Amino acid sequence: MSTLVTFFSAEGTTAKVAREFAERIGADIFEIVPEEPYSKADIKWTNPLSRCNREQMAGKDVPIASKIENFDQYEDIYIGFPIWYAQAPRVIHTFCKQYDWHGKKIHLFATSGGSGMGRTADKLGAYIEGATIVEGKLVKDASEL
Repeated sequence: MSTLVTFFSAEGTTAKVAREFAERIGADIFEIVPEEPYSKADIKWTNPLSRCNREQMAGKDVPIASKIENFDQYEDIYIGFPIWYAQAPRVIHTFCKQYDWHGKKIHLFATSGGSGMGRTADKLGAYIEGATIVEGKLVKDASEL
């Protein structure tokens, strides 16, 4: 069994952390990319009508461009994302729905400009049924993982 680092990054912060961490531990990496990429206007959280706000408030699924091949080969999986409204973006929920998580160890990590992780692990729990969430932490860089 091997290790996988997955991530969604809206502005590059989470991507930088995920790539550096995966390289440091020799893990495979997978970027979670929405079918419709986010524009700057889409992620402007101060606009109540922006796409990220509409998705979060409505609990909408966000279609993803690709899937992980051979998901079964991974035992330890890191899932990284920015914090949006004290939780994972909806694209992370959609990503998690796509796989069988039984027997996997999940390590959540998030980047944030200000808010904490809140109840992120609890909220994602229903989408990764059968997995064990080993940790969930807010990080600024890969050295904190």
